[in-house]
Amino acid sequence: MRLPALLVLSFALAAPAASQSGDAPFTVAETGQSFATLQDAVSAIGDGTGTIRIAPGRYRDCAVQEGGSVSFVSTEPGKAIFESAICEGKATLVLRGARSRVEGIVFRHNNVPDGNGAGIRIEKGNLDVVNAMFLDSQCGILSASDPSSAIRIVHSTFSGLGKDPTGNGAHGVYIGDYGSLSIENSRFDRGTGGHYVKSRAPRVKILDSSFDDSLGQHTNYSIDLSNGATGRIAGNTFVVGPNKDNYSTIITVAPEGRERSSTGLVVEGNTATVAPGFKNRTTLVGNWTNDTVMVRGNTLGEQVAAQASR
Repeated sequence: MRLPALLVLSFALAAPAASQSGDAPFTVAETGQSFATLQDAVSAIGDGTGTIRIAPGRYRDCAVQEGGSVSFVSTEPGKAIFESAICEGKATLVLRGARSRVEGIVFRHNNVPDGNGAGIRIEKGNLDVVNAMFLDSQCGILSASDPSSAIRIVHSTFSGLGKDPTGNGAHGVYIGDYGSLSIENSRFDRGTGGHYVKSRAPRVKILDSSFDDSLGQHTNYSIDLSNGATGRIAGNTFVVGPNKDNYSTIITVAPEGRERSSTGLVVEGNTATVAPGFKNRTTLVGNWTNDTVMVRGNTLGEQVAAQASR
Protein backbone atom coordinates (compact mmCIF):
# COMPACT_ATOMS: atom_id res chain seq x y z
CA MET A 1 0.00 0.00 0.00
CA ARG A 2 1.31 3.40 -0.90
CA LEU A 3 0.42 6.08 1.63
CA PRO A 4 0.06 9.69 0.51
CA ALA A 5 3.06 11.92 1.00
CA LEU A 6 2.31 14.89 3.21
CA LEU A 7 2.26 18.19 1.42
CA VAL A 8 5.15 20.51 2.11
CA LEU A 9 3.72 23.70 3.54
CA SER A 10 5.09 27.19 3.27
CA PHE A 11 4.03 29.49 6.10
CA ALA A 12 5.71 32.61 4.80
CA LEU A 13 3.13 35.21 5.75
CA ALA A 14 1.22 37.08 3.11
CA ALA A 15 -1.35 39.76 3.71
CA PRO A 16 -4.85 38.33 3.92
CA ALA A 17 -6.38 37.87 0.47
CA ALA A 18 -3.13 38.79 -1.27
CA SER A 19 -0.59 36.65 -3.03
CA GLN A 20 3.03 36.63 -2.02
CA SER A 21 3.84 38.70 -5.08
CA GLY A 22 1.20 41.30 -4.16
CA ASP A 23 -0.78 40.80 -7.38
CA ALA A 24 -4.48 39.87 -7.47
CA PRO A 25 -4.21 36.25 -6.37
CA PHE A 26 -7.32 34.62 -7.87
CA THR A 27 -7.23 34.13 -11.65
CA VAL A 28 -9.93 32.56 -13.82
CA ALA A 29 -7.86 30.43 -16.16
CA GLU A 30 -10.30 30.53 -19.07
CA THR A 31 -10.38 34.35 -19.29
CA GLY A 32 -7.07 35.33 -17.69
CA GLN A 33 -8.91 37.82 -15.49
CA SER A 34 -7.58 38.18 -11.93
CA PHE A 35 -9.50 39.20 -8.83
CA ALA A 36 -8.60 40.49 -5.38
CA THR A 37 -11.15 38.25 -3.65
CA LEU A 38 -12.05 34.62 -4.10
CA GLN A 39 -15.77 35.43 -4.10
CA ASP A 40 -15.33 37.82 -7.02
CA ALA A 41 -13.61 35.07 -9.01
CA VAL A 42 -16.40 32.59 -8.23
CA SER A 43 -19.06 35.15 -9.16
CA ALA A 44 -17.32 35.83 -12.48
CA ILE A 45 -17.78 32.16 -13.42
CA GLY A 46 -21.39 32.16 -12.24
CA ASP A 47 -23.42 29.35 -13.80
CA GLY A 48 -20.66 28.56 -16.28
CA THR A 49 -17.57 26.38 -16.07
CA GLY A 50 -14.20 27.66 -14.95
CA THR A 51 -10.98 27.09 -13.04
CA ILE A 52 -9.75 29.53 -10.39
CA ARG A 53 -5.98 29.41 -10.07
CA ILE A 54 -4.85 30.51 -6.61
CA ALA A 55 -1.40 31.99 -6.06
CA PRO A 56 0.75 30.97 -3.09
CA GLY A 57 -0.17 32.87 0.05
CA ARG A 58 -2.00 32.81 3.32
CA TYR A 59 -5.60 33.92 3.04
CA ARG A 60 -8.63 34.72 5.15
CA ASP A 61 -10.89 34.69 2.11
CA CYS A 62 -13.93 32.45 1.74
CA ALA A 63 -16.49 31.95 -1.01
CA VAL A 64 -19.96 30.62 -1.79
CA GLN A 65 -20.54 28.82 -5.09
CA GLU A 66 -24.21 29.11 -6.09
CA GLY A 67 -24.07 27.39 -9.47
CA GLY A 68 -21.98 26.19 -12.35
CA SER A 69 -18.88 24.00 -12.33
CA VAL A 70 -15.92 25.53 -10.52
CA SER A 71 -12.42 24.19 -9.87
CA PHE A 72 -10.36 25.76 -7.08
CA VAL A 73 -6.70 24.94 -7.81
CA SER A 74 -3.54 26.03 -6.02
CA THR A 75 -0.86 26.93 -8.55
CA GLU A 76 1.67 25.36 -6.14
CA PRO A 77 0.18 22.47 -4.14
CA GLY A 78 0.29 23.10 -0.40
CA LYS A 79 1.12 26.80 -0.69
CA ALA A 80 -2.36 28.32 -0.89
CA ILE A 81 -3.36 28.30 2.79
CA PHE A 82 -6.82 29.38 3.93
CA GLU A 83 -6.93 30.01 7.66
CA SER A 84 -9.89 30.93 9.90
CA ALA A 85 -11.88 31.76 6.78
CA ILE A 86 -15.63 31.21 7.19
CA CYS A 87 -18.59 32.09 4.94
CA GLU A 88 -22.21 31.88 6.13
CA GLY A 89 -20.98 30.63 9.51
CA LYS A 90 -20.16 27.31 7.80
CA ALA A 91 -16.89 26.87 5.92
CA THR A 92 -14.16 28.37 3.77
CA LEU A 93 -15.84 26.99 0.66
CA VAL A 94 -19.63 26.65 0.67
CA LEU A 95 -20.51 24.72 -2.46
CA ARG A 96 -23.94 24.28 -4.05
CA GLY A 97 -23.28 24.32 -7.76
CA ALA A 98 -23.43 21.47 -10.27
CA ARG A 99 -19.82 20.38 -9.70
CA SER A 100 -16.79 21.48 -7.69
CA ARG A 101 -13.15 20.47 -7.61
CA VAL A 102 -10.65 21.45 -4.92
CA GLU A 103 -6.99 20.73 -5.60
CA GLY A 104 -3.76 21.42 -3.70
CA ILE A 105 -5.31 23.75 -1.09
CA VAL A 106 -4.68 23.81 2.68
CA PHE A 107 -7.51 24.61 5.12
CA ARG A 108 -6.65 25.45 8.75
CA HIS A 109 -8.24 26.62 12.00
CA ASN A 110 -11.87 26.68 10.86
CA ASN A 111 -14.06 26.85 13.95
CA VAL A 112 -17.60 28.21 14.44
CA PRO A 113 -19.86 28.42 17.51
CA ASP A 114 -22.10 25.48 16.51
CA GLY A 115 -19.09 23.16 16.26
CA ASN A 116 -19.36 22.48 12.52
CA GLY A 117 -16.69 24.77 11.10
CA ALA A 118 -15.19 23.15 8.01
CA GLY A 119 -12.78 23.66 5.16
CA ILE A 120 -15.52 22.59 2.73
CA ARG A 121 -19.30 22.54 3.20
CA ILE A 122 -20.78 20.71 0.21
CA GLU A 123 -24.53 21.21 -0.01
CA LYS A 124 -25.26 20.18 -3.58
CA GLY A 125 -23.51 18.77 -6.63
CA ASN A 126 -20.54 16.53 -7.27
CA LEU A 127 -17.27 17.17 -5.44
CA ASP A 128 -13.71 16.05 -6.16
CA VAL A 129 -11.02 16.82 -3.57
CA VAL A 130 -7.44 16.11 -4.64
CA ASN A 131 -4.16 16.63 -2.79
CA ALA A 132 -5.71 18.88 -0.15
CA MET A 133 -5.06 19.27 3.58
CA PHE A 134 -7.54 19.92 6.39
CA LEU A 135 -5.83 20.81 9.65
CA ASP A 136 -6.69 21.73 13.25
CA SER A 137 -10.37 22.53 12.73
CA GLN A 138 -13.75 21.17 13.78
CA CYS A 139 -14.43 19.46 10.44
CA GLY A 140 -12.55 18.86 7.23
CA ILE A 141 -15.45 18.24 4.85
CA LEU A 142 -19.09 18.44 5.91
CA SER A 143 -21.97 17.67 3.55
CA ALA A 144 -25.71 18.18 3.35
CA SER A 145 -27.81 15.64 1.40
CA ASP A 146 -27.83 15.21 -2.37
CA PRO A 147 -28.66 11.60 -3.31
CA SER A 148 -28.01 12.24 -7.01
CA SER A 149 -24.39 13.35 -6.54
CA ALA A 150 -21.03 11.86 -5.56
CA ILE A 151 -18.07 12.89 -3.39
CA ARG A 152 -14.54 11.73 -4.18
CA ILE A 153 -11.47 12.39 -2.00
CA VAL A 154 -7.98 11.44 -3.23
CA HIS A 155 -4.45 11.93 -1.83
CA SER A 156 -5.62 14.23 0.96
CA THR A 157 -4.81 14.68 4.65
CA PHE A 158 -7.18 15.19 7.59
CA SER A 159 -5.34 15.96 10.83
CA GLY A 160 -6.28 17.49 14.18
CA LEU A 161 -10.02 17.54 13.48
CA GLY A 162 -12.91 17.15 15.91
CA LYS A 163 -13.46 19.07 19.13
CA ASP A 164 -11.92 22.52 19.47
CA PRO A 165 -10.65 23.89 22.82
CA THR A 166 -14.23 24.92 23.78
CA GLY A 167 -15.40 21.32 23.48
CA ASN A 168 -17.42 22.01 20.33
CA GLY A 169 -16.68 19.93 17.28
CA ALA A 170 -17.72 17.26 14.85
CA HIS A 171 -15.89 14.75 12.61
CA GLY A 172 -12.96 14.69 10.21
CA VAL A 173 -15.30 13.94 7.30
CA TYR A 174 -19.08 13.93 7.66
CA ILE A 175 -21.17 12.92 4.64
CA GLY A 176 -24.96 13.10 4.74
CA ASP A 177 -27.35 11.34 2.38
CA TYR A 178 -25.15 11.71 -0.71
CA GLY A 179 -25.25 9.21 -3.56
CA SER A 180 -21.77 7.84 -2.93
CA LEU A 181 -18.51 8.50 -1.11
CA SER A 182 -15.07 7.50 -2.37
CA ILE A 183 -11.84 7.99 -0.38
CA GLU A 184 -8.51 6.80 -1.77
CA ASN A 185 -4.86 7.15 -0.75
CA SER A 186 -5.63 9.60 2.02
CA ARG A 187 -4.46 10.04 5.60
CA PHE A 188 -6.41 10.61 8.82
CA ASP A 189 -4.64 11.23 12.10
CA ARG A 190 -4.44 13.12 15.40
CA GLY A 191 -8.22 13.36 15.79
CA THR A 192 -9.53 15.51 18.64
CA GLY A 193 -13.03 14.02 18.89
CA GLY A 194 -15.81 12.40 16.92
CA HIS A 195 -15.21 9.95 14.08
CA TYR A 196 -12.52 10.17 11.43
CA VAL A 197 -15.11 9.39 8.71
CA LYS A 198 -18.88 9.40 9.31
CA SER A 199 -21.05 8.65 6.29
CA ARG A 200 -24.73 8.15 5.52
CA ALA A 201 -24.07 7.55 1.82
CA PRO A 202 -25.54 4.23 0.60
CA ARG A 203 -22.41 3.38 -1.40
CA VAL A 204 -18.84 3.74 -0.17
CA LYS A 205 -15.36 3.00 -1.43
CA ILE A 206 -12.53 3.58 1.07
CA LEU A 207 -9.23 2.29 -0.25
CA ASP A 208 -5.49 2.40 0.50
CA SER A 209 -5.75 5.02 3.23
CA SER A 210 -4.26 5.43 6.70
CA PHE A 211 -6.17 5.97 9.96
CA ASP A 212 -3.55 6.62 12.63
CA ASP A 213 -5.21 7.28 15.98
CA SER A 214 -2.05 6.87 18.06
CA LEU A 215 -2.06 10.59 18.97
CA GLY A 216 -5.85 10.95 18.95
CA GLN A 217 -7.79 12.39 21.88
CA HIS A 218 -11.47 11.69 22.67
CA THR A 219 -11.96 9.93 19.34
CA ASN A 220 -14.56 7.32 18.41
CA TYR A 221 -14.78 5.17 15.26
CA SER A 222 -12.39 5.35 12.34
CA ILE A 223 -15.21 4.71 9.84
CA ASP A 224 -18.86 5.05 10.84
CA LEU A 225 -21.41 3.87 8.24
CA SER A 226 -24.22 5.31 10.31
CA ASN A 227 -27.22 3.72 8.57
CA GLY A 228 -25.52 0.96 6.61
CA ALA A 229 -23.90 0.92 3.17
CA THR A 230 -22.63 -1.34 0.43
CA GLY A 231 -19.25 -1.08 -1.24
CA ARG A 232 -15.65 -1.88 -0.37
CA ILE A 233 -13.25 -0.94 2.42
CA ALA A 234 -9.86 -2.37 1.48
CA GLY A 235 -6.11 -1.90 1.71
CA ASN A 236 -6.29 0.52 4.62
CA THR A 237 -4.13 0.72 7.74
CA PHE A 238 -5.76 1.33 11.14
CA VAL A 239 -3.93 2.11 14.38
CA VAL A 240 -6.16 2.32 17.46
CA GLY A 241 -4.98 4.90 19.97
CA PRO A 242 -5.04 4.71 23.79
CA ASN A 243 -7.03 7.91 24.43
CA LYS A 244 -10.38 7.15 22.82
CA ASP A 245 -13.88 7.91 24.12
CA ASN A 246 -15.04 4.72 22.37
CA TYR A 247 -12.53 1.98 21.67
CA SER A 248 -14.90 -0.93 20.97
CA THR A 249 -15.00 -0.84 17.18
CA ILE A 250 -12.94 0.47 14.26
CA ILE A 251 -15.57 0.24 11.50
CA THR A 252 -19.29 0.35 12.28
CA VAL A 253 -22.25 -0.79 10.18
CA ALA A 254 -25.60 0.93 10.95
CA PRO A 255 -25.03 1.90 14.60
CA GLU A 256 -27.78 4.54 14.27
CA GLY A 257 -30.31 2.18 12.70
CA ARG A 258 -30.49 0.21 9.48
CA GLU A 259 -32.00 2.32 6.70
CA ARG A 260 -30.55 0.33 3.79
CA SER A 261 -29.03 -3.05 3.17
CA SER A 262 -25.35 -3.61 3.87
CA THR A 263 -25.35 -7.07 2.29
CA GLY A 264 -22.46 -7.09 -0.14
CA LEU A 265 -20.25 -4.71 1.86
CA VAL A 266 -16.70 -6.08 1.67
CA VAL A 267 -13.98 -5.32 4.24
CA GLU A 268 -10.77 -6.95 3.08
CA GLY A 269 -7.01 -6.63 2.95
CA ASN A 270 -6.80 -4.09 5.76
CA THR A 271 -4.26 -4.00 8.60
CA ALA A 272 -5.42 -3.11 12.12
CA THR A 273 -3.17 -2.82 15.17
CA VAL A 274 -3.15 -0.91 18.45
CA ALA A 275 -0.79 1.84 19.59
CA PRO A 276 1.42 1.52 22.67
CA GLY A 277 -0.64 2.15 25.80
CA PHE A 278 -3.88 0.71 24.44
CA LYS A 279 -4.94 -1.76 27.12
CA ASN A 280 -8.28 -3.03 25.82
CA ARG A 281 -9.59 -5.19 23.03
CA THR A 282 -11.29 -3.85 19.93
CA THR A 283 -13.06 -5.15 16.81
CA LEU A 284 -12.40 -4.37 13.18
CA VAL A 285 -16.07 -4.48 12.13
CA GLY A 286 -19.07 -3.98 14.41
CA ASN A 287 -22.26 -4.95 12.59
CA TRP A 288 -25.53 -3.65 14.05
CA THR A 289 -27.62 -5.45 11.38
CA ASN A 290 -28.50 -8.97 10.30
CA ASP A 291 -26.99 -8.27 6.87
CA THR A 292 -24.07 -10.38 5.74
CA VAL A 293 -20.92 -8.27 5.60
CA MET A 294 -17.91 -9.98 4.06
CA VAL A 295 -14.85 -9.58 6.32
CA ARG A 296 -11.86 -11.43 4.92
CA GLY A 297 -8.10 -11.37 4.42
CA ASN A 298 -7.37 -8.70 7.02
CA THR A 299 -4.18 -8.61 9.11
CA LEU A 300 -5.09 -8.02 12.75
CA GLY A 301 -3.06 -7.39 15.88
CA GLU A 302 -3.47 -9.54 19.01
CA GLN A 303 -5.99 -7.16 20.59
CA VAL A 304 -8.18 -6.87 17.48
CA ALA A 305 -11.04 -9.23 16.68
CA ALA A 306 -12.35 -9.52 13.13
CA GLN A 307 -16.09 -8.99 13.51
CA ALA A 308 -18.82 -8.71 16.10
CA SER A 309 -22.60 -8.37 15.99
CA ARG A 310 -24.11 -5.72 18.23
